[in-house]
Amino acid sequence: METVINGTIASLLAGLCTGVGALGVFAFRQIGERLEDVLLSSAAGIMLAATFFSLIAPGIAFGEIQYGSTVYAVLVVIAGIMSGGVVLWLIHRHAPHEHFIAGREGPEDPRLSRIWLFVIAITLHNFPEGMAVGVGFAAGDGGAGPALAVGIGLQNIPEGLAVAAALVAVSYSKGTAFAVSLLSGLLEPVGGFIGASAVWLAQPVMPYILGLAGGAMLFIISDEIIPETHNRNNATLATFSLMGGFVVMMFLDATLG
Repeated sequence: METVINGTIASLLAGLCTGVGALGVFAFRQIGERLEDVLLSSAAGIMLAATFFSLIAPGIAFGEIQYGSTVYAVLVVIAGIMSGGVVLWLIHRHAPHEHFIAGREGPEDPRLSRIWLFVIAITLHNFPEGMAVGVGFAAGDGGAGPALAVGIGLQNIPEGLAVAAALVAVSYSKGTAFAVSLLSGLLEPVGGFIGASAVWLAQPVMPYILGLAGGAMLFIISDEIIPETHNRNNATLATFSLMGGFVVMMFLDATLG
């Protein structure tokens, strides 16, 4: 029981770091077109690095331990990636939504706004990270659980800022952007509780779930963010902003993950 409590609390603290990062959005006074593209592209770069270093690579590593085969582990993660892409594509195709810049697309329904595809992808990202923390505590592998919690928490800070800044860039209020970013991180303790209390169930499916979250992130980056940040006259600036976000997140993942 103690490991379940510790795993849940640790994943909660890691998730709250998204809110810490999102506080940075209050530093912006006004956001013009160029800054919009910079913020969205930086968010895409952060998400792209997190997809590989926080989701796909750990998914393969989990699979190698779980299945005893690198080939099988990679195939399971690939299945998850493609599933995640298909899930987001189906939502994109059949649900009303808005692009960040291009506007509304899909069936008309004012209940669903441009925010939700982005939030779904981030939620799918945060949930398995919380599971990983919970599994780390429940597995009793020395300092694996605390180390995972610290690493993921530090990674969540720039992610939280990226999510909030991207939402402000498309005319959401700073308060709403902060709240959504914070709430997206609060899915981590849910994953942490499941991972710690049902490690026998969570461990076998971790490679697939991590791959699924990665696939959802890749779909959003490629289908939504990159095309829209290249839709105006800031393509080169957007490209280097994406690269900047990527290398920042790569550094955090590689040194703290």
